[in-house]
Amino acid sequence: MLPLGTFAQKTEGGISQKMLSEIQKEQKMTTSDHALVNAIATNAIDNLATNRANAGAFDTHFSIETRKQSITDQKSSGRCWMFSGMNVLRGDFNLRTDSLQTEFSQAYLFFWDQLEKANLMLQGVIDTGTKPIDDERVQFFFRTPIGDGGTFCGVADLADKYGLVPSEVMPESFSTDNTSKARQLIASKLREYGLQLREMVQKGKKGSALEKAKVRMLSQIYRMLVMTIGTPPEKFTYAFRNSKGQPVGQPREYTPMSFYQEVTGNKQLNGSFIMVMNDPRRDYYKTYEVEYDRHTYDGHNWKYVNLPMDDIEQMAIATLRAGHKLYSSYDVGKMLDRKRGYADTENFDYGSLFGTSFPMTKAERISTFDSGSTHAMTLTAVDLDAQGNAVKWKVENSWGADWGQKGYLIMTDRWLREYMFRLVVPNEYVPEKVMQAYQLPPVMVMPEDPLFLPDE
Repeated sequence: MLPLGTFAQKTEGGISQKMLSEIQKEQKMTTSDHALVNAIATNAIDNLATNRANAGAFDTHFSIETRKQSITDQKSSGRCWMFSGMNVLRGDFNLRTDSLQTEFSQAYLFFWDQLEKANLMLQGVIDTGTKPIDDERVQFFFRTPIGDGGTFCGVADLADKYGLVPSEVMPESFSTDNTSKARQLIASKLREYGLQLREMVQKGKKGSALEKAKVRMLSQIYRMLVMTIGTPPEKFTYAFRNSKGQPVGQPREYTPMSFYQEVTGNKQLNGSFIMVMNDPRRDYYKTYEVEYDRHTYDGHNWKYVNLPMDDIEQMAIATLRAGHKLYSSYDVGKMLDRKRGYADTENFDYGSLFGTSFPMTKAERISTFDSGSTHAMTLTAVDLDAQGNAVKWKVENSWGADWGQKGYLIMTDRWLREYMFRLVVPNEYVPEKVMQAYQLPPVMVMPEDPLFLPDE
């Protein structure tokens, strides 16, 4: 806690009349400046800052590209991490079976994700119940008791625990397509319950009493999830389909877990991959783990190896060459031409428009909360030059087939190096040096770090 006087009001720290006069003297408006003021007042900044030299047609050919599959749409939700993760899983299923295809229910896994996050919050409040309410860790749980966002680690923990079902078996609801209202109400209920649990801890209630109270609270959250998302099926009948949409074989009865085992070839996700990160603030070839950044209380904290972009790109190329799609995440709001579905560092010239420059490095942008991973997409293709170097990349997005390049985004290599952060790589495409670094004891990192916001 900082002393109360640290941020006390001080006359010398404010904008004085003298300072204001000096600021205003610097405003020497030319005729061109007046024209810009009028233009900016009545137009979108991106339209005015568009770099005409970079606005023409661009090459859409890729030397290495995985099989195309149907484009999904997360709509008004922050579930990109789940859509991207499932895109990877169904791509692997399609690659393994050659002809069979399926789509997984995001609503099903989202139901369990929300229940597990509710439990994580309530148990976290119990674990920190003796700390003051303004303790940083206590505030972590109360500030965001539940949310849509996440990472591939959540897909692995949830699918390994609850299985998967086809999208036809548990379709989307209004509240999965539009999550804000239900999330707001559940969050409010969790904060109320959190206060009750803290009071019980501070009164010295035993673990059994706390567990009983938590179960009662989670029962109400479960009811709210059933009403807004639907009831997760315990059994269902399903027949796989081929690329033409025709059923293959006779329908069979599945449980979510038996269906999951069939589509993954009886392989658990946990232990089959590693996550790599490019964070130039920290030492490379070291492993880091983000405390409390997980989807299930009994699951896995977000753990990753920090690597230079050259290493990350080589693993991505090797995996794509083998036909596998990859979970990846980016600061997608930077230098993105949404109309064309094209991301490049030269798309916009904001500096010329405002008569300044924006020179911060990737490390400086991260450190100052100016940049960080905001959105997960599925890496599907790369174009290599004659020397084998990446020129551009392609990702499958989850904003619908009408967006960008028919649901895809094309990004230049220079953009990817600046604004890509995470990549999930199957173990078989991880070099020994990187795998050895991943197996070292991790450096613990707190979730308040600017780079560890969940993908949405």
